[in-house]
Amino acid sequence: MTGETTATAVAHVNVALVKYWGKRDAELVIPWTSSLSMTLDAFRTTTTVRFLSAEGEDEVVLDGEPVTGVARQRVNAFLDLVRARAGRVGKALVDSENAVPTGAGLASSSSGFAALALAASSACGLELDATALSRLARRGSGSASRSVFGGFALWHAGHDDKSSYAEPLESKGFDPVMVVALVDTAHKSVNSRDAMRRTVETSPLFQPWAGSAAADLKEMRAAVERADLDAVGEVAERNALGMHATMLAARPAVRYFAPATVAALDAVLALRRAGISAYATMDAGPNVKILCHRADADAVAEAVRAAAGCPTAVAGTGPAARLVTPS
Repeated sequence: MTGETTATAVAHVNVALVKYWGKRDAELVIPWTSSLSMTLDAFRTTTTVRFLSAEGEDEVVLDGEPVTGVARQRVNAFLDLVRARAGRVGKALVDSENAVPTGAGLASSSSGFAALALAASSACGLELDATALSRLARRGSGSASRSVFGGFALWHAGHDDKSSYAEPLESKGFDPVMVVALVDTAHKSVNSRDAMRRTVETSPLFQPWAGSAAADLKEMRAAVERADLDAVGEVAERNALGMHATMLAARPAVRYFAPATVAALDAVLALRRAGISAYATMDAGPNVKILCHRADADAVAEAVRAAAGCPTAVAGTGPAARLVTPS
C-alpha cells in the first residue's frame, strides 16, 4: 500500500481478574501465566494513525503533547512491526487521546496499544481477524491483547507468537461493575515493565505465585461462566494480593501501596462484613478496583470515598475495540 492512509480506532481498558505479571519472552511478550480480564466501559483510548508516503521520523502525540523517551520508542518499534508486516514505508503520525490516567496503574497501556494496533493495521491495509489483532496488540503491551475484546477475555499464555493470544469468554449475562478508587493518578514511581522484570528476577515468591495461577484461572473461568460474583471476587482478590506480595518480596521491593490504598482495602473488608459483596483487585499501582453488583455500586463508592478520601469512578463491562470515523 502506498500514498497517505488514515484510520481511527477506539479501545477500552481491561482489568485482569487473574493477573498477567512477568514475561517468559520479553521480545515476543509471552507471559509466564495465562490471565482473564474484564473490559471496562468508563476508560478508553482513541487513536488516529496516518501513514505518509514521505519517509522520516514518526510523530507521536498523546493528549495534545509530544510523546518522548521510552514511551515514544515503544510506539516507534510497534509501528515498525506493522510496516514490516504490511510491506510499506513512510512515516506515521499518531494522535491519541486517553480518557484514562496514563501510567498510573489503571491499565492505560491495554487500551492504548489495542487502539494503536487496530488503527495502524487498518491504515496499512492489513485485514486482521480478532485473533490476529490480539496477537499484534500483545507485541505492544501484553494486556492490550485482551482489550481487543469486550466483556470478559482469556489470554492464553502460549509458548510462541502464534499460541499467545486472547479470546472472548462466555459470561451468560454476567454484568458486575467495578468501583475504581482513584488513589493517585500521577505516573507511578516504577513502571510496570521494570517492576515485572525485577520481580521475576529477584522475588522468591514469584514462582510459587505463578505456579498457583493455573488453579486460579480454572476457578475464575468457571465462576465467570456461571455468573457467580462472590466466587469471581474471592479469586480476583487473592490473586491480586498475591501478585503484590511477589513485588514486596523483590530485591529491592516494589511497593505501590499508599495509605489511601490500605484504607480502601479495609473499606472493602468492612463492606463484606456488612453483607455487601465487594472484592478488591489492584494492578501495578496504588489504585484499587472493587468488583460488586451494580445495585451496590453507589454504596460501595460512598464507603470507599469516606474511608480513603479519594474520588471514585464506576465502570461496567465495556465493548470490543472498533474502528470509528473521526469527529
